[in-house]
Amino acid sequence: MNKLGIVLKGIIKENPVLVLMLGTCPTLATSTSAINGFGMGMCTMVVLICSNIVISILKNVIPDTVRIPCYIVVISGFVTVVQMLLQAYLPSLNQSLGLYIPLIVVNCIILGRAEMFASKNKVVDSALDGLGMGLGFTLTLTVMGLIREFFGSGTLFDFAVYGTGSISPMTIFTLAPGGFFVFACLIAFVNYFFGDAKKNKKKEFGCSGCSMVDSCSQVSCEEQGDKA
Repeated sequence: MNKLGIVLKGIIKENPVLVLMLGTCPTLATSTSAINGFGMGMCTMVVLICSNIVISILKNVIPDTVRIPCYIVVISGFVTVVQMLLQAYLPSLNQSLGLYIPLIVVNCIILGRAEMFASKNKVVDSALDGLGMGLGFTLTLTVMGLIREFFGSGTLFDFAVYGTGSISPMTIFTLAPGGFFVFACLIAFVNYFFGDAKKNKKKEFGCSGCSMVDSCSQVSCEEQGDKA
């Protein structure tokens, strides 16, 4: 895969939230406004890029038996730096995001990319993978935040759009049910317009799709399972 393809795949084709279904908790919790969604996405992207680079550099040094704890130590170091920078320069955003900044340490997007990509690829490719996945995550949170903020508060990036006159915002969009509704609509949108890639990944069920089919000359997989 070329360098541009590594970046672009994380935006739509392998979007970490809408396709891979990772990071759902911070997605729903921090996308109540566009600013919060964008801020959370950027923080996660910085940690994702930096941790991917370091893990790719150390992949031949870290023993396989303790690789997950080592990944978490690396990730937590960058999360601490990001949180300290937010506290120093963007205290209002840090207060809005609250606990979800330190929880980036256990974000399955970052740990998943470290395990599946950074630990198996070169430094530049790992950095580009982190950039692509981070952009996809940031874009998703920002779009969700825009939709929820517009319908739930009548604002966009804290600028009033409506709600001061006869039209009242639908505050349910700023609550959990509104978050799930917008999340489901975005997943449906991506699946409808960009779901062609999944057609190339058809899975076969039954004996024909079993890796043991060559050894099952006379007895079916189901019968072997019953004997086991």
